[in-house]
Amino acid sequence: MFTNGKIFKTSLAVAAATMVFASSAQAQAKPESFKIGGVISLSGPYGLLGEDMRRGVQIAIEERQGKVLGVPIEVVWEDDETKPQPAVQKATKLISEGSHMIFGALSSASTLAVMNITKQRKIPHLVTISADDKITVPGGSRYTFRTSNTLDMENRMALSYMQDKKLKKIYAVTADYQATRDGWEWFKKNATSSGAQIAGEDYTPLGNRDFSSVVDKIAKSDADGVFLALTGSDVVTFLKQAGQVNLSKSKVIFGPVVADETMAAGVGPSALGVNSGMRYHYTINNAANRKFVEAYQKKFNVFPPMAAGEAYDGMSWWLDTVEKTGVWDKEKWVDAFANSVRENSVEGKKTMRACDRQALQVGYWGEVVQGTPPAPALTMKITQVFPENKLFTDCKQ
Repeated sequence: MFTNGKIFKTSLAVAAATMVFASSAQAQAKPESFKIGGVISLSGPYGLLGEDMRRGVQIAIEERQGKVLGVPIEVVWEDDETKPQPAVQKATKLISEGSHMIFGALSSASTLAVMNITKQRKIPHLVTISADDKITVPGGSRYTFRTSNTLDMENRMALSYMQDKKLKKIYAVTADYQATRDGWEWFKKNATSSGAQIAGEDYTPLGNRDFSSVVDKIAKSDADGVFLALTGSDVVTFLKQAGQVNLSKSKVIFGPVVADETMAAGVGPSALGVNSGMRYHYTINNAANRKFVEAYQKKFNVFPPMAAGEAYDGMSWWLDTVEKTGVWDKEKWVDAFANSVRENSVEGKKTMRACDRQALQVGYWGEVVQGTPPAPALTMKITQVFPENKLFTDCKQ
């Protein structure tokens, strides 16, 4: 009995030592590089925003001399074509090739699909532009974090704008896409509750190239406001065709996120006067943003657009947090990021909320105006800043 007990105790000790060693090895093993797998849209309806995101990440990496935890940062980019299935395929490929984290996607549908893979494989996942509210929810994925706006906060800003402008009849043009449909339903419910009427609503496919019939219906309606739940090439196409009949002369055009410098440049003068939620802007006056704008201009000879600023901000925050942990342990990176605060964000202070992995932040609203050099010919002007307590509800598990 004594011999058996001694062997049993020895076995336990060996097993415990083995577990400790394995855990220590997992935390301390240092690979040759820190691999980031980027899944973004470089083609499809949101393709014009993907390159901006890539540039923002590039600046975030270069400002730290291309290293984190003492090793070089390696980024592999994949194009999801603004489609969920390719996004999943590309994310799976990147993870199998050893990515330590996944960055992206761009469209909410793609991001939601990628989330399932990163959760299953326990890979940190950073989102800096997709706005669907289902991405960050209490009890959601432990591994997915969003550092940018939610659709809910952008719709709240749009509703406030509608009320301030005293718009009474709204015509909506919404991408036939789950996130924008959900957002419009929320807006419609709250707009009608505050006394507005719905003059009409149209749902158009992603990548639509002909809005002429929709524009004609809006022009003939008695709507005083046009709510656009479009972005990327869709909003560029719509505003160009709306400009052909001077729609903005008789209707106020606005939406949760329909304009920034990239989209305004694609539209031309017809973008003037469009009002929109903003996720980042190069004129935000703080030290971190001034530093970023200077680096971006030096590298690319233009002011950073929205998607670039958000990508830079999120990636800088993530890499700084990983560096502070001092260990090669994905679980510790995730725990640290879930409880982090970004005092020096380019948009002002951001606080990561552990309960749903969503960054609390202020919201910006603005209008497309004529720029004066050195600003772009068409630029956004911030017209209102919303405090975070007006944009976020309590997070309950």
